[in-house]
Amino acid sequence: MMKHIALATVVLTGLLMIYVTESFPTWGDPNSPASLHVSNHYIENSLPETDVPNIVTAVLGDYRGFDTMFETTVVFCAGMACFFLLGAYKREEPAIRYYRHTATGVVLQFRNGAKGPRQGGAFERIDPTWTPYDFIVSRVCKLMIPFIQIYGLYVIAHGHHSPGGGFQGGVILAAGFLLLALSHNLRTLTERISHRVLGIMSAIGVVIYAGYGALALLYGGNFLDYSALAGLLGVDPIYARSLGIMIVEIGVGTTVMSTMVIIYNNVASVGRYDEGL
Repeated sequence: MMKHIALATVVLTGLLMIYVTESFPTWGDPNSPASLHVSNHYIENSLPETDVPNIVTAVLGDYRGFDTMFETTVVFCAGMACFFLLGAYKREEPAIRYYRHTATGVVLQFRNGAKGPRQGGAFERIDPTWTPYDFIVSRVCKLMIPFIQIYGLYVIAHGHHSPGGGFQGGVILAAGFLLLALSHNLRTLTERISHRVLGIMSAIGVVIYAGYGALALLYGGNFLDYSALAGLLGVDPIYARSLGIMIVEIGVGTTVMSTMVIIYNNVASVGRYDEGL
């Protein structure tokens, strides 16, 4: 019964959406409301009002800051939902655990909860179906990852002056971590940054965004009105808006990077945090 109600709701909503498209302006219509007022204001005034040459970043981080903040919150919620559905309650230690001595390749077995060697030392934990990772691929990836991370930080820090921002930079940073997991295994990644740290960082990104917007309230401005913090930063109100965009983009990048890695870790290992793909 519920399936039929859900199907009828989806079909009815789709028909209504198709019906209202008749009232939309035609594609590229120069007389549409968006082309007459909003777009022109952004194009003509974003640079003098925010000191940001990238109009897209100015719109996302300043003019439309509420929307971007909730988009960041949605990304955070997606990562947490994936974590709680797959990772929090389904991890079980196997009866037999395997550890490989990285220098000699000797594999040791530990049964029934016996204490194994320390992680990150001369031994690495492996699965029964462990496959050696390619020497050339793993070394090349290790050389590339630092440059990928630096580039991701550059994209976030210069997003308001170039085609970049928190979403793009966060994905680039996450790609560096995922490359480590794909070229080695998931345990190598989780030894460097655990899922708890990733969860905390994902929340911190949202707190940075919302907290900086709320700070403007304490200085007499509106929420996300970065110009109100000009006195705190010691700059003029216009440059304060530029700095505000950069700070909230750091929050966006932190949440996006952490959430991307959280989703990969849980989906690739079905919440077991073992070798993954």
